[in-house]
Amino acid sequence: MDKLYLDDLHVGDTFESREIQISEEQIIEFASLYDPQPFHIDPDAARATFFGELAASGWHTMGITMRLIVESVPIAGGIIGAGAEVTWPRPTRPGDVLRVRSQVTAVTPSKSREDRGMVILRSLTFGGDGEVRQDFTARLMVFKKS
Repeated sequence: MDKLYLDDLHVGDTFESREIQISEEQIIEFASLYDPQPFHIDPDAARATFFGELAASGWHTMGITMRLIVESVPIAGGIIGAGAEVTWPRPTRPGDVLRVRSQVTAVTPSKSREDRGMVILRSLTFGGDGEVRQDFTARLMVFKKS
């Protein structure tokens, strides 16, 4: 895939990722290290919580999403964040097959730095059922072609 610069990106550009399946073991391993709450690490205890069954940490879903964005949105110089907003409308569950659709919603050349600008990228992470698991809008610093 050719690398994309600010000059190449336009509002409405859309990128589709590959799919990644998430297992119960991966959910427990990630949460044990980074978000050790009962609904993330113990399937039995999770039944008595708000989630009713094991749910992946939102940060685990975010990590998978980031991987898929890096692979599917080939920005020259990398994905350099300058702020973001994230929501998790539905939990990610064991066996979910995640994919990401990213869309450019704004492209703004910098007024003070001629070599770069800002891009707003909205990325929706879907489960295999087509329902949104995560809604992530990022402000990215993107370089112009030299």
